[in-house]
This record gives sequence, C-alpha cells and structure tokens, in this order.
Amino acid sequence: SGNTETLTNFILMSKYFQLILTSISITLLVSCSSSKKAFDYNNEYRQLARAGLKLGFDIDEDDDRKLMLECASWLGVKYRYGGNNKNGVDCSGLTCNIYRNVYSHSLHRSSFDQYSKDVKKIKRKKLKSGDLVFFATGSSDRVSHVGIYLKDNLFIHASSSRGVVVSNLDQKYYKVRWVSGGEVQK
Repeated sequence: SGNTETLTNFILMSKYFQLILTSISITLLVSCSSSKKAFDYNNEYRQLARAGLKLGFDIDEDDDRKLMLECASWLGVKYRYGGNNKNGVDCSGLTCNIYRNVYSHSLHRSSFDQYSKDVKKIKRKKLKSGDLVFFATGSSDRVSHVGIYLKDNLFIHASSSRGVVVSNLDQKYYKVRWVSGGEVQK
C-alpha cells in the first residue's frame, strides 16, 4: 500500500512538473513572439526616422509610409536623361519607378504622357501625398517636368542639376513654372 501511494504521488508530481514546463514553454514562446514584434516595430520606427531626416520632415502615422521610405531611398541619385534606375534617373523615370515599387502601378514614361494620359488634373491646394506635380520648365508652356508630392508643399523630383532632391512648391522657380497637380488614375 505504501508503494502504491508513493507511485501515485510520483505520477501526480510528474504531471504537475509537465504542466509547469508546458506553461513556461508557452510563456517563452509568447514573449519571444512579442519581443520580435517589438523589434520589428522598433526597426520600422528607425527606418521611418532615418527616412524623415533624409526627406527633411517628420513622417507621421497618417503619412503614406511606404511612399516616404521609397522616396528617401532615391534621394541623391544622380540625374541622367533617359535614366531609369539608381545609377541615374530622369524625372519621369523616377516617378515610374516609385509608382511601380510603392503602388504596383505603371505610368507612361514621359512627363507629358503622364500629364496627358495617367492623371486627373487637380489644383495645388487639393494635393495629397503621392499625387504628381507638373511643370513647364522648357521654353514653351508644355509639361516637361514631373515630381511626386510628399506633404507640406514638398515634392521629390529628379533635378537635371542636382539629381533626386526634395523641393518646395513655394520656391519661385517652381511657382512660376507650375502647370497642374495630378491624381493618378489607378
């Protein structure tokens, strides 16, 4: 009878320890999962902070984060007429690449075709992140330059003299050459 009681106690203790080990394992798995999520969140936060520094403004929760990260990755790329990658890009090549990478959407290759075929025209005061901005920088009134509106009157574009940069729509050069904003028809 004493052996049976000892055996019963041993089995109960084994099940108790098994239950404790299972609880600890589950706790570790959940906490590892949580810390991974926290790590991913912190990594995304760091990426957004770096992108905001490069772009020259804070990236807020309501901003198009994917757009902002992609735009920041193009800053400083040199200008190359007809260029279509990070070895050198022109204005419409930049908008084509960013739209493909962020929105999986193809735009026409020239700034004039983007203006005439890809967008619904909108006024400057109606611009929102991701809209295209068009300028006539040549000797005629025809659209010859395009960029992507970011926020707070700022837009990204490939400048023939400075490469990919962020500029302000209120700068005199862009103010007098403004043609229209454009909401891309997806």
